[in-house]
Amino acid sequence: MKKAMFFLAALLPLSLAAQEESAWSHSGLAGVNFSQTSFTNWSEGGENSIATNVYFNGSLNYKEGKNAWDNDLSANYGLNYTDATKWRKNIDNLNLSSKFGRQITDKLYYAALLDFKTQMGYGYDYSGAERELISKFLTPGYLNISVGLDYKPNDHISAYYSPVSGKMTMVNDTVYSTRYGLDAGKKTRFELGSSFKGIVNYSLLQDKLTVKSTLDLFTAYNESFGNIDVNWDVLVGLNVTSLLTVTFQSTLKYDDDIKFIDADGQHGARVQFKEILGVGLSYKF
Repeated sequence: MKKAMFFLAALLPLSLAAQEESAWSHSGLAGVNFSQTSFTNWSEGGENSIATNVYFNGSLNYKEGKNAWDNDLSANYGLNYTDATKWRKNIDNLNLSSKFGRQITDKLYYAALLDFKTQMGYGYDYSGAERELISKFLTPGYLNISVGLDYKPNDHISAYYSPVSGKMTMVNDTVYSTRYGLDAGKKTRFELGSSFKGIVNYSLLQDKLTVKSTLDLFTAYNESFGNIDVNWDVLVGLNVTSLLTVTFQSTLKYDDDIKFIDADGQHGARVQFKEILGVGLSYKF
């Protein structure tokens, strides 16, 4: 959580600048969701539970003359508690992207993109007799640096394509190298390939409804060319009142280098999906 607060604090000077300079614009949704279930002498059975998550999703953009600079930060952290399992993490991600473009036509830009993804806290596998640590900050981490073309038909949509994209996968500890597709004993792996990043960001119903979707695609120029890594994040927030918000968050992932062994012993990549539907307090800016 300290790392998340550091990244959020880093955006504060930029937010202040956005208020002073007309070339800057910003938008976002931040809040906390909470749910609780309790049973007392309940004949049909059940288990007491508590779930909570904190989220921040913000954009800070600059546009003046032919220059455009778009910055996005998404941070989510959540926990779930039951009497049997105690506290367990149920959501954790930290995504940061920064894209600078130079206008060619009304809707097309030359652009360079830096994109970073990781998680903030420890993650465990609870399937065995003892829990096993399998993820933490920068384990894994993904850094993508690329140059390409950015199509922006309006202020709400961006479609960026790069034929020259460098993707680095990293781990802090070589114990986790093979789990995340690296060679045994290696902390990093670099791939040159082609990438696409699509963003849709709308405020509807007189700014009561926020809809943001970010899709990242990557394929490497090697023997795996054509196997596409996918990361698709969706955030929908509906302001019931000025503070009370219903939110839906989901992430769909596919990485051909991350293999799973199922109950039948089959070894291969799998589509990963998670979603959270919550009600809580929020602040829209």
